Amino acid sequence: MASDLFKFKFNKPKTGDIAVSIPTQEREGNLVLSDHTFSKLRDVIYKLCGIYYTDSKKYLLEGRIIKRITALNLNTYEEYISFIQAISGRSELNQLFEAITINETYFFRAQQQFEAFENIVVPEILNSRPSNYRSVFRIWSAASSSGEEAYTLAILVLERLRHKYPNVQFQILASDINNAVLENARKGVYKEYSVRSVPPEYMDKYFTKNGTTYLLKDEVKRMVKFMNINLYDPIAMSTVTGCDVVFCCNVLIYFDLPSKQQVVSHLYKSLNNNGYLFIGYSESLHGVSKAFKLVHLPKSMVYKKE
Repeated sequence: MASDLFKFKFNKPKTGDIAVSIPTQEREGNLVLSDHTFSKLRDVIYKLCGIYYTDSKKYLLEGRIIKRITALNLNTYEEYISFIQAISGRSELNQLFEAITINETYFFRAQQQFEAFENIVVPEILNSRPSNYRSVFRIWSAASSSGEEAYTLAILVLERLRHKYPNVQFQILASDINNAVLENARKGVYKEYSVRSVPPEYMDKYFTKNGTTYLLKDEVKRMVKFMNINLYDPIAMSTVTGCDVVFCCNVLIYFDLPSKQQVVSHLYKSLNNNGYLFIGYSESLHGVSKAFKLVHLPKSMVYKKE
């Protein structure tokens, strides 16, 4: 069961009343994001969450924000910027984060990393400790999206690790900046796309099929604690400490160098000595941080805090 040993000070944003109107196709088509306004909007987003849109990604930001403008019955991108900067618009931030973040994931996505985690990282960390300090093993899925990564880790614990280490309590924290995907994660209801890589024996044991959806069993859901944490928020990040392993995959690619350095620095502080950081296959800490040691494992690479 998820433990209270992870301490948080993060306060959920208050939900305000937002007037909603149904936009027309014509109205959406008339909204134009100028280069000047794009720069302002990009800077606002960067200050809020560290995600940086390059000039070449202007069209992506334009397409994602236009739906929020029309939903709020605003007329221009400038009005939207003023709205989210005003106190009355702070409740819009969750909607903004949902619009600008990508949440594509599935169970057992990084199979080679999970194998390294189970067969090398966990045994090394536990065997390096005195027996009286082996009672708790903390894992953080730091960009969990709709929960597939965190729940994959939970299945591995239930299926294998708890039998290998019966006296160890495995705690799994999962966090994301997007409240909508966190709520979906807590429900544990998935489409076929999300479960396509789950081994058949795990499908039968940990999922119940209901029409075209797959319901994760409570035994797995109870293993994970979900929280809204902005990786770019130093106060929120400082509340997570004592982790043995952190998974932060396919997130750093959305940050510029200063943002990456800030996020990685906080992830470093969240880890115990000799803890491990897993990042995406296409990501690297080269030029970002010298605090970690790159460790080459069979079919995988991981960063170690020494």
